Amino acid sequence: MFCRLDTLARSSHRTESPVKVAVVGAGAIGAYVGAALHRAGAEVHLIARGPHLAAMRRDGVRVLSPRGDFTARPAATDDPSEVGPVDYVFLGLKANSYAASGPLVHPLMHKDTAVIAAQNGIPWWYFHGLSGPYTGRRLDSVDPAGSVSATLPPERAIGCVVYAATEIEAPGVVRHLEGTRFSIGEPDLTVSDRCVAFSEAMVAGGLKCPVESDLRKDIWIKLLGNISFNPISALARATMGQICRHPDTRALVESMMRETLDVAAAVGCRPGISVERRIAGAERVGDHKTSTLQDLEKGKPLELDVLLAAVVELAELAGTPVPTLRAVHALADLLATTSSAPAGSTS
Repeated sequence: MFCRLDTLARSSHRTESPVKVAVVGAGAIGAYVGAALHRAGAEVHLIARGPHLAAMRRDGVRVLSPRGDFTARPAATDDPSEVGPVDYVFLGLKANSYAASGPLVHPLMHKDTAVIAAQNGIPWWYFHGLSGPYTGRRLDSVDPAGSVSATLPPERAIGCVVYAATEIEAPGVVRHLEGTRFSIGEPDLTVSDRCVAFSEAMVAGGLKCPVESDLRKDIWIKLLGNISFNPISALARATMGQICRHPDTRALVESMMRETLDVAAAVGCRPGISVERRIAGAERVGDHKTSTLQDLEKGKPLELDVLLAAVVELAELAGTPVPTLRAVHALADLLATTSSAPAGSTS
């Protein structure tokens, strides 16, 4: 229970030299992680803006959770140069913001700073450190012209797959809905000291943070849901439960998931989960709006490149047929284009 973490933060988990973490994009997930780390004794700096930043500066981060409510008061700013170099940069930004994140991230870097990218979908570092026929291959869909790698060098990257659900209820107030697991791992399949140190800090803060020797399996398992439910939910304006209950869209999800598993296997990863089990897990979530549908309703850019376009690109690379993914990608890409265009625009 979170109510026991005050004792934990004063225990031996609190070291004389705590890790220093900057959370860039301290929204719902980022502020939740930052608050938990701060309670365990880490030196945490939240990088945010607007009313959310003002509220966190004034009142701290208030977390409302079925595990117990708490308030943490880490430092918060909109100017990363005030923070200086840190041990870890935890990225809470959408993946489509990575290429432009240099002004936020670079002031936080020293030669050994690690970047923990809490993103959905295929990361820009996917083939970094991976032996085989695709070693070092860059994917245009997630790293166009190398723009993300130029900002966030792959050797700094620690992958992170988020299994927690949170939302901003009000400025400075984060509601934790479910899940506390943040799986992390090195692109080169090693279990590094930097991963272990960050994991220990997260665990001390009451979160689950297993260090996986092959995080790519976790990436594909979560992607099975994102690649299917997210674009369909946006195209149909439907919740996950509605998609599962409709026979034809359920069949569409199954087809997309099977094709995705084929692509994963073709590039050397076998996640070890059945389509039926993955759909059953999504169905239990019920009438939940995916993040893509929420972004669409709020007029925000749709994060589809890392979820869908990247897998289509991987399929082309491996010579794997994915007709269903291609069809849904075409529709979702058109939606992303038209939803971001000004009214009356033909672009």
